[in-house]
Amino acid sequence: MARRVRKAIFPVAGLGTRFLPATKVMAKEMLPIVDKPLIQYAVEEAAAAGIEYFIFVTGRGKSILVDHFDHAPELEMLLGRRGKEQELESLFEAMPDPGKVFSVRQQVPLGLGHAVWCAREFIGEEPFAVLLPDELLMSDVPGLKQLMNVHADVGGNLISITEVLPEHTNRYGILNVETDDGKVAKAMGMIEKPSLEDAPSRLANIGRYVLDPAIFTHLDKHLTGSGGEIQLTDAIDATTDSLPFHGVRFDGERFDCGDKIGFITANIAFALKRPEMSDQVRAAVAKLIA
Repeated sequence: MARRVRKAIFPVAGLGTRFLPATKVMAKEMLPIVDKPLIQYAVEEAAAAGIEYFIFVTGRGKSILVDHFDHAPELEMLLGRRGKEQELESLFEAMPDPGKVFSVRQQVPLGLGHAVWCAREFIGEEPFAVLLPDELLMSDVPGLKQLMNVHADVGGNLISITEVLPEHTNRYGILNVETDDGKVAKAMGMIEKPSLEDAPSRLANIGRYVLDPAIFTHLDKHLTGSGGEIQLTDAIDATTDSLPFHGVRFDGERFDCGDKIGFITANIAFALKRPEMSDQVRAAVAKLIA
């Protein structure tokens, strides 16, 4: 049985240029879905999967992300005085226990692989998770938990996958499949953003990973790949000779919140899940469409 996964990395140093001007001074991961920022959904997903330690790889202007998971004494006192217990409780629910949140700075944006490498000293020799907050998942079983359940049996490196349209393979890391039982695909590797002609399958990575620390041996070399960046995909590929690599089909709905349409769709979908507002949202959307 594989070692338990206790630590998760959240690469949050990106500039969010697709959402300018909204992200000129605000971290894109703080954009709200209904009334919670994207980063909180990712942290809650990780906590629900059993993650104990939360590691943020940040950049300049991103300290707000760490502050969000700390106390706000003035606000808490004000809410307490006004008897807003529900709002106060919502603030406390968002916070991991003391000593569980860490941050490290990625001074130069050299790619996802480099961002993960920046957190290497926090990981040590343990398997770990990586969550991309732009990818918002809605499911009965948390997305990361689905991945960790399979990891407990097979070990090695795993990613969450979904099938994409052929013309969209150039947007994702695409799995090079060896065998596939319809739920778990054993892979020989992964190709970063291949063209339709070069794509070995249509099974795409959707921003959830459980990884073996052996990938740091490759990331230490700082080799660049697609787009001139240090790719996490290349580090995973470099270990396939010694470690199993699997893709696990995500069971649920996935929203690409790095895209404006995906972000708007996620807001509607999550609002419709809220009993206190679902009827009003449904009526408002129907009125706009009409």
